[in-house]
Amino acid sequence: MAADGGGGGGGERRLPPHSPSGPVLQTVEMHTGGEPLRIIPRLEAAEEAAAAGGLSLLSLRREVAATQDHVRRALVHEPRGHAGMYGAVVVRGGAAAAGAHLAALFLHGAGYSAMCGHAVLALGRFALDYGLVAAPSRPETAVRLRCPCGPVTAFVPWDGRRSGNPVRFHSVPAFAAATDLAIDVPDHGRVVVDIGYGGTFYAFLSAEQLGLDVCSSKTRDLVNAASAVTEAVKKQFKLHHPESEDLAFLYGTILTDGKDAFSEEPTTNICVFADEQVDRSPTGSGVTARIALQYHKGLIQLNQTRTFRSSTTGSLFTGKAEAKFGDYNAVIVEVSGEAFYTGTATFTVEEEDPLKHGFFFK
Repeated sequence: MAADGGGGGGGERRLPPHSPSGPVLQTVEMHTGGEPLRIIPRLEAAEEAAAAGGLSLLSLRREVAATQDHVRRALVHEPRGHAGMYGAVVVRGGAAAAGAHLAALFLHGAGYSAMCGHAVLALGRFALDYGLVAAPSRPETAVRLRCPCGPVTAFVPWDGRRSGNPVRFHSVPAFAAATDLAIDVPDHGRVVVDIGYGGTFYAFLSAEQLGLDVCSSKTRDLVNAASAVTEAVKKQFKLHHPESEDLAFLYGTILTDGKDAFSEEPTTNICVFADEQVDRSPTGSGVTARIALQYHKGLIQLNQTRTFRSSTTGSLFTGKAEAKFGDYNAVIVEVSGEAFYTGTATFTVEEEDPLKHGFFFK
């Protein structure tokens, strides 16, 4: 079933007054575990750049950041978005997609990510419902996605008419970049962190090391402390990625309840990424990185499933190390969660609007 995102109910939808030369941006709105995803099904400028230059997805990410960043700001920032908004630009065809059903560029308040697990779970459903997979199979369809960090595969329930939940995905190779790393954090002293890669790099530590409780402390206090850790790690530890230095950046810090040893009980965390943005979900790429760290430390075995809870919404993801992969003691991680549609939207711009490309307010 290929949805059209139209208005239904008879009569043509009328747009408000807008600039004839300005963009009319249509989106599909979803959330995964409470974390929003504003999907831009097509951005012609991105597809033209990908086709004309034969760009890889990482190269296209740089090109879009340089030439189309007004689109990100218009859709993610206020007044159309908010400080917690997240987006994805769907790219089809060309070297960027490289044989996948679709490629995606991930947008947040401060820029562009290399990986986003909650978005992959949502995009898996979107790909089936909006006709990006020619012949979905029952009861589950594999959807091949290309992310800036590399290829991932989502597995999406399909009943012959529409997609369903839960959705799961298999990650890019995930690994431990550093363990038991001592970092000096202003106003908090010396703490010990682990750094894991799950499509992007995160620092992990228990909130207790910062005098906080991930379940009961004020979110503002958790955000401030996590942000301080992020900045301290950036200054004191140099990251390296074996395939591309474009991926060698610290995306954020995830504060946990410290329950890293295998247990049937959920472990709770909060992810603070980019410019103090808070993930409402348990964070798909964070779950990936944390599973890789736990496997590296011998705390879990292959195919032992753990449940991860978001401290902000209580939503749950599961994760397990599926298989070992190559060097770095890397593993392929399976992450599972639920994604839901919340609507569609059409956004316009009036040229004389001084805030037409949005504003960022924390």
